[in-house]
Amino acid sequence: MQPVPFPPDALVGPGIPRHARQVNTLNHGDVVCAVTVSNPCRQIYTGGKGCVKVWDINHPTNNKTPISTLDCLVNYTISNATIPKLKICCSTNYKACCQRFQQRDNYIRSVKLLQDGRTLVVGGEASTISIWDLASASPRIKAELTSTAPACYALALSPEGKICFSCCSDGNIAVWDLHNQKLIRQFQGHTDGASCIDISPDGNKLWTGGLDNSMRSWDLREGRQLQQHDFASQIFSLGYCPTGDWLAVGMESSNVEVLHHTKPEKYQLHLHESCVLSLKFAYCGKWFASTGKDNLLNAWRTPYGASIFQSKESSSVLCCDISMDDKYIVTGSGDKKATLYEVIF
Repeated sequence: MQPVPFPPDALVGPGIPRHARQVNTLNHGDVVCAVTVSNPCRQIYTGGKGCVKVWDINHPTNNKTPISTLDCLVNYTISNATIPKLKICCSTNYKACCQRFQQRDNYIRSVKLLQDGRTLVVGGEASTISIWDLASASPRIKAELTSTAPACYALALSPEGKICFSCCSDGNIAVWDLHNQKLIRQFQGHTDGASCIDISPDGNKLWTGGLDNSMRSWDLREGRQLQQHDFASQIFSLGYCPTGDWLAVGMESSNVEVLHHTKPEKYQLHLHESCVLSLKFAYCGKWFASTGKDNLLNAWRTPYGASIFQSKESSSVLCCDISMDDKYIVTGSGDKKATLYEVIF
């Protein structure tokens, strides 16, 4: 590895932010492990323990109260290890008791919104993935997908919104037909939990990272693995550049590595001081954001990693999303809130 000299336009030019300022705080009430932003940026969805809360950011005075709360991940399969915990609940109605326990105890790990804004897909620490209809008078569950894996760590949607991919705790990648609500394929390769995922803009290739220290790419047309990259650390997050051939990977070791998916070029970025928990490219492809256990939100220049701006929060930053116009970043953190940033160009 050699130091990289940055070009003169590394931190200036069209589409390159100057900084980001906090404009809103959404007090979810539980650790926020998943966030997503509607297009245009009007609603924010925050996932915590057992529920997703919906916030209307056009009404700042209502930020203390979500406009909807979606109870998710209800799973009535209770293991022997959790039965003693149920004694704190009412035992006269086992199903209701299990529901209250599960809703309180299971974290949402991923929330994805279809481009039309009418459907939300929710996965987490349960064997079910919930599909929500947001177009009705009040949000309601439209369907539930049941997996053989006990948990879903991450989700991705195909560009046309017909297929959902889920990273399973058993290492498999489940491929779901959202219209017919059925499993159509599983990609097998990771030997430990599949932790993160992204899809190419044309919908033909999939990238997954795992707790087995490997990153793999998959051909969705042929249904086979294309490449495998092995690292010295577990992979917690990844993102594919929407306009190019670069892939950024966030590590348990605190590094961010940026790879070209067809050439041997690679950059290793050192700025985080602990695990890199989430990573997201801006839609223009010129920069990307990463967040970590070190309480930091970092913005980097694609691909060589010049530091554009940095913000420090009061707790671990577990997740992030960027609006489709690249004007807003939202983060979720361990201090039970989401933070909305306005990106200043």
